[in-house]
Amino acid sequence: MQSQNRGPAPKPGVLDIHAYEPGKSRAPAGVELHKLSSNETPLGPSPKAREAMMEAAAHLELYPDGQALALREAIAEVHGLSPKRILAGNGSDELLGLLAQAFLAPGDEAIHTEHGFLVYDIYIRATGAKPVVAREQAERADVDAILALVGEKTKIVFLANPNNPTGTYLPFDEVRRLHAGLPDHVLLVLDAAYAEYVRRNDYEAGVELVSQARNVVMTRTFSKIHGLAALRIGWLYGPEAVVDALNRIRGPFNINAAAIAAGAAAVRDRAHVEKTVEHNNLWLGRLTEELTALGLRVTPSVGNFLLVHFPDEDGRRAAEADAFLTERGFILRRVTGYGFPNALRMSVGSEKANLGVLAALGEFLKR
Repeated sequence: MQSQNRGPAPKPGVLDIHAYEPGKSRAPAGVELHKLSSNETPLGPSPKAREAMMEAAAHLELYPDGQALALREAIAEVHGLSPKRILAGNGSDELLGLLAQAFLAPGDEAIHTEHGFLVYDIYIRATGAKPVVAREQAERADVDAILALVGEKTKIVFLANPNNPTGTYLPFDEVRRLHAGLPDHVLLVLDAAYAEYVRRNDYEAGVELVSQARNVVMTRTFSKIHGLAALRIGWLYGPEAVVDALNRIRGPFNINAAAIAAGAAAVRDRAHVEKTVEHNNLWLGRLTEELTALGLRVTPSVGNFLLVHFPDEDGRRAAEADAFLTERGFILRRVTGYGFPNALRMSVGSEKANLGVLAALGEFLKR
C-alpha cells in the first residue's frame, strides 16, 4: 500500500531554520515615517551613482557583464587591490552564503559569536553543517572563547567586525591573534560591512591580513556607507583560490547592470563618503551622550547605529518604548532575535529624526 503523497520535502535541517526578519518599515497612517531600523544612510547615495544608474537604464535589454569587471576595477582602484582577488555579489549576504555553500558540508561546524549577524546561522544550517556559538564579553567578540571551540570539524569562523547590532569591534591585533590560533584548513571570514564608518587607529577591515594569508576573506557592502541598499551590491576580497571556488558556484549574472554602474561611481566618489562619515561621527557621539543622560545604557558603537538598553521596569521596557516610538513615526529595530529582548537598535538618521527620537524617548521615560 502506497503512503499518502505529501509532496516534496526539504532536506533535513531546513525547517529548523528561523527565517530572517528585517526591521519594520511602516508607520501608522497619517504619521511621518522616520525609518531607523535598517542602518541606512540618511544622506542617500552619491549623485554620481544615481546618474550612472540612469545611464545604465538606457540598455535594459542587454545582459550585464557577468564578471562585473567595471565594478571590480573601481573597487580595486580605490582600495589598492588586485581585481583578480575581488568577487562582486548580490549584497554581501550572497557572498556569505556562497562561502558557506563552498566550504561547509553536512557534519562540519562553523563558529559565530552569540550576538553576530543572524544570516550566519541560516547559511550554516542550510548546508547541513552545525553552527557553534562563541560567548561574547561585554557585548564584544572574545578571541579566547572562539579559539576554545575550534576543533577538527570546524571549517569556517564568521566574525562581524564591527558587529551588528552591538556596534563593538575587535582591534586588529586581536583579529591577528584569532587568525594565528586557527588551523590552516579553517577559513576566517571577516564581515566588515560597517568598516568605512570606523575611525579608530587600532582598527583594520582585513585587507592586510587577506593579502598575507591563504585562509582569510573579507566581505564588504554598498548598502551602508554608499547608500545603495536597494541595488544589493556586496564584494569580497580573498585568496585567488577562494575566489575561483566561489566563481564556480555563483549565478552567471549575479550583479545587475544598474548595480555595476552605480557601484563603480559610488566607490569613486570619496567626497560623498567623507560627508556621510562626518554626519555619522557628529550624531553618533551626540546621541550616545543624550541617550545616556536620559538614563539609558548605550553600548559604545563605531558603526552607524546604537544599541540602546532600557530599564527592566514595567511600562519602560524596550517593547513599550518601541510601540510608543512607532505611534509617533520613529521606527527602530527590535533585537530580541539577537539576544537583546530589552534593547532597541537605532540607526543614525537625519537631524530631524535623531532629535525626534530623543524628544520622544524623554517623554516616554517621564510617563
